[in-house]
Amino acid sequence: MEKEKRAKISKEGLKSALRIFSFIGPYKWAFILGMVLLVLGSVVFMIFPGAAGEMANVASGKGKFGLSLYDFGWIFLAILILQGVLSFFRTILFAYVSEKGMASVRTAVFQRLITQPITYFDAHKTGELTSYMTTDVEKLQSTFSITLAEFIRQLVILIVGIIVIAWIAPGLSLLMLATFPVIVVLAMVFGRYIKRFSRRRQDSLAEANNVVEEAIHNVSVVKSFVNEWLESIKYSKSVQDVVNISLRFARVKGLFFVFIVTVLFGGIFFILWMGALKVQSGEMEVGDLFSFVMYTAMMGGAIAGLGNFYTQLSESVGAAERVLEILDSPTEVTPENVELSEDDHIVGNVCMKDVHFSYPTRDNIEVLKGINMSLEQGQKVAVVGPSGAGKSTLAQLLLKFYIPTSGQIEIDGKVLSKLDTLKYRKQVAIVPQEILLFGGTIGENIGYGKPGASVAEILDAAKKANAMEFIEQFPKGLDTLVGDRGVRLSGGQRQRIAIARAILKDPRLLILDEATSSLDAESEKLVQDALEVLMKGRTSIIIAHRLSTILNTDRIYVLRDGLIAEEGTHTELIQKPEGLYRALYRLQSSGIDVL
Repeated sequence: MEKEKRAKISKEGLKSALRIFSFIGPYKWAFILGMVLLVLGSVVFMIFPGAAGEMANVASGKGKFGLSLYDFGWIFLAILILQGVLSFFRTILFAYVSEKGMASVRTAVFQRLITQPITYFDAHKTGELTSYMTTDVEKLQSTFSITLAEFIRQLVILIVGIIVIAWIAPGLSLLMLATFPVIVVLAMVFGRYIKRFSRRRQDSLAEANNVVEEAIHNVSVVKSFVNEWLESIKYSKSVQDVVNISLRFARVKGLFFVFIVTVLFGGIFFILWMGALKVQSGEMEVGDLFSFVMYTAMMGGAIAGLGNFYTQLSESVGAAERVLEILDSPTEVTPENVELSEDDHIVGNVCMKDVHFSYPTRDNIEVLKGINMSLEQGQKVAVVGPSGAGKSTLAQLLLKFYIPTSGQIEIDGKVLSKLDTLKYRKQVAIVPQEILLFGGTIGENIGYGKPGASVAEILDAAKKANAMEFIEQFPKGLDTLVGDRGVRLSGGQRQRIAIARAILKDPRLLILDEATSSLDAESEKLVQDALEVLMKGRTSIIIAHRLSTILNTDRIYVLRDGLIAEEGTHTELIQKPEGLYRALYRLQSSGIDVL
């Protein structure tokens, strides 16, 4: 997203921002009724100054409508009660519309975010995205519930006020209205500056949020390196950037209000002085001047309010555009639970033909440089090699997280990039090197592999992964909370939960990305037995950390610098005197881990 893109209250900007109104479409009648009550309430409120002025005329014996002072008491009471009732129901209706509408916006934005390709998340920081989900949507909600209503209310007050004062004192009203064009033009000029600073402030705030999220996410690293002070300094600098932009923002708004106070209210005082001269000369009644003064004051407040609400609406246009940027971003899948037909099922034959790949965020570095690999249904194939050789990148390509830069991957003879992403991934499971668990229970994390799975199915998967050994030791069993990202469990326990999750999914293609790397010898034997059962009859790609776990695979591919250096069975590769696999195996056998 372009950080310097400015929102403009123009025809194009409004057309874009008004798309947000589609989210309150189901509640349009409540919104329309709220607007009607708002206008009625504002009109009723505008009766008060005129009634007060007429009451002053009655008190001085120059009333125009034959009303007594007691009549005005009832009139004021009726105005207050009616105004209160209208305001109450209007507030309830706008709250209903804004809460329901913005709930729909939040849901739509999250669905759009969660269905973005991995490349989108590579290009955007977590703090930036959460800021859009919270700050921008909250700004839109405030617009629908408060800002827009107040803007319309001040506009009604201004229009009714102009009509009334033109009727009470045409000469004075023309003098006062002469200042309006200047005010409006200056409000628009200041509004553009304010929009720019508002967007820059939101971007700076997103950067500050990102520092917090990264520090909390990596808190164990922060503490192990004793870098709490360093993170505090980073956050302090980010916050200071927000402060600096906010202060410049405040100076612009301050200049605008100086103009309002100096020019607008200075003009009002001059007009009042002219009105006093008219009363003194008998050209105007005291009560009419009193009404004129009150209407003028209310109009002055309305003009100042319109300027303020205009800037707030300008900020909302920026927020709306950023939200719409997310909503307009192309997605790779649709958020729905798709049932697979017979034609959708894959067999599990995999073929890589001259696959080259560079990550989009560093496209000048080629990670894979022409990979040719073939797997038949049910085969177990291992991929080994030194760190950085491109092993995990192969797994990400098979998950269709990325598309090869050149060459192609075929599944059952069909080009992977052309397969339906959602249907394909439903048949692929991965047990990654870095286990990611949600902050719920053990049962919920295992059940993530098959939403809606029964307790019996979850227990069966846990048993096959040899996870029941530690689950049964917890008083709450499957209902045990794992903590944020699974911090309450050991690495080996998290690994077995991830394996159980993959078992429950019952995939056609299985990817084990160093799935036993976090296990001790005893746990590794238990898990390896479970994996042997899981891999039976399934195409399995094993990215191996410990070469002792892949001795019985059908084929081993040895990667070095993005190329396949060797391939064959363990027996074949170990016999190559100068072979890389032989060297790696001998080093591991002597207790030196180089992978």
